[in-house]
Amino acid sequence: MIENRNDITVAAIHGKAPKIHSSAFIAPGCRIIGDVEIGPDVSIWYNCVIRADVNRIVIGARTNIQDGTVVHCDSPKAGRPEGYPTLIGEDVLIGHMAMVHGCTLEDSAFVGLGAIVMDGSHIETDGMLAAGAQLTGKRIGAGQLWMGRPAKYIRDLSEDAIVANREGVARYVINGRNHAETLGVAG
Repeated sequence: MIENRNDITVAAIHGKAPKIHSSAFIAPGCRIIGDVEIGPDVSIWYNCVIRADVNRIVIGARTNIQDGTVVHCDSPKAGRPEGYPTLIGEDVLIGHMAMVHGCTLEDSAFVGLGAIVMDGSHIETDGMLAAGAQLTGKRIGAGQLWMGRPAKYIRDLSEDAIVANREGVARYVINGRNHAETLGVAG
């Protein structure tokens, strides 16, 4: 099944179709394929690709995935029969043009603009990968800031920075609703 609405593609593959909560905002230009689950009040912004054709992708409530981001997963293989699904928690911020692949982002994690999160990587609650950074199979601890290519621990985030990131989530929920209303789409 392929459904095109407002230049959005939602497609099943291998008998698995995306499950998108009715309150989620999916912007025009997005492609959502396969074993994808999108929770309430999520916003997937313009021209994102969420492709779960070889494993599953879960996106928790109120998470926002900003323009041009690609979210994929890794297939099962010898030595790793479960592969790497992409598991994104609640209240996660993912910046424009990020690449999120076969990793786990816990609740309130932050991925900066143009950052790359590779197979087996893990960002704990309130952990932050800075803009342009690349995380390759490592774990960012709760409340830590990592930067660079390859990413390295820089410092712990201040309480003010953590609060600002969490406030950004609320702003994106409202902004998603505003865009949905303006465009006349679900959300």
